[in-house]
Amino acid sequence: MKKLLIPILAVCASLAASAAKPNFIIIFTDDQGYQDLGCFGSPNIKTPNIDRMAKEGRKFTSFMVASSVCSPSRAALLTGSYPKRVGMHKHVLFPKSDYGLSPEEYTIADHFKSLGYATAAIGKWHLGHHPETLPRQNGFDSYYGIPYSNDMNHPENKGKVNPGVDESWLNQDEWVKKWNTPLIENEEIVELPVNQRTITRRYTDKAIAFVTKNKEKPFFLYLPHSMPHIPLFVPEDAYDPDPKNAYKAVIEHIDAEVGRLVDTVKELGLSENTYIIFTSDNGPWLYFKNHGGSALPLRAGKFSTFEGGQRVPCVMWAPGRIPAGTTSDALMSTIDLLPTLAALSDSKLPGDRKIDGLDLSATVTGEPEVKRDEFVYYTSNGVLDGIRQGDWKLLAKKKAPLLFNIAEDISESKNLAAAHPEKVSQLTARMKELDAEITANARPVWRKK
Repeated sequence: MKKLLIPILAVCASLAASAAKPNFIIIFTDDQGYQDLGCFGSPNIKTPNIDRMAKEGRKFTSFMVASSVCSPSRAALLTGSYPKRVGMHKHVLFPKSDYGLSPEEYTIADHFKSLGYATAAIGKWHLGHHPETLPRQNGFDSYYGIPYSNDMNHPENKGKVNPGVDESWLNQDEWVKKWNTPLIENEEIVELPVNQRTITRRYTDKAIAFVTKNKEKPFFLYLPHSMPHIPLFVPEDAYDPDPKNAYKAVIEHIDAEVGRLVDTVKELGLSENTYIIFTSDNGPWLYFKNHGGSALPLRAGKFSTFEGGQRVPCVMWAPGRIPAGTTSDALMSTIDLLPTLAALSDSKLPGDRKIDGLDLSATVTGEPEVKRDEFVYYTSNGVLDGIRQGDWKLLAKKKAPLLFNIAEDISESKNLAAAHPEKVSQLTARMKELDAEITANARPVWRKK
């Protein structure tokens, strides 16, 4: 269905596609915590370039991803749907996985390609490494990156070593060879193992080349960085020999590379016509301590449905289009990006399938906010686990329900379930109602025959 739809939309939109259409860049880091930016309160990580984006754009302090792990989170961003709706909710993919995101899904890239945009995916994919599930089957003109997490080995994930140890940081050149992780261009492996010390910079080089090549036409760039997922690597000029500073060095290197890309957009005269969104795929991997980040003042991190697992830092930048130096605490999610970016490009989605995202373009541009009132939480294995409605958040844990007023208790430290049993009942019923609809209308993944 999708493959027939896209050419039709492309023909209809071809006359409208021009440089006047806004460009879009999504920068998506891996396992970066809520606090891991200067503008989000980090006490020791310096991120002047992303902080500058916040000063020139807008911070979103209640920005949610749809899962606390990689693959489901990425599927949600690209399709505007909860991972369960597109069959990508059961944890992450591995090199031996025989399924992936269905090419019949309608992604952000499909949408912009239908409007005549140039589209590229540069970075970590993690939605299927088989040719049928790679980015060029999902709306992207080109792909360059690692097909799954950077601690996974081709082809069967055997021979893995502990990725989050100080020794790997102290001996970067030796340890970078211990992971047999592939680098793919389009559908072909071009480097095995990939030199992860230079991968963040090479992603940025490719991104800059793509933006420069397409400066005269509208473009959509999806730039999902492999870092700061462990193992952590940086080039020699960004290296700090103290392993206590490993995570800090990686984030500061990402910030410098973001700065290079933003500066390119400015130098090409595209800043007033380009939206750049910076965010993370889920919370920090706290288990790895100095190799992981911080979600403070939020509770917990990756793998958790507490806020630290799914509330992530988000900065949006578009001079003249987004009000500078502003902050929104409105509830918003990556599932809202597809309809929101469509609205910002003055285009409509095809409407042939149900999605969960909302058009929150007014929230982005600082107009009277159209707020998301509800958000459903699923565990990293795709099990229904909670709901937020307004300021209230319910987590339906097995032992006893947890109820929080997020506006008053961002750290989720005070369980109010006993004091508000009627709220627990109401939220439980609504959570199950929403999940029942998603389950009944879920679409299949692609599976290897």
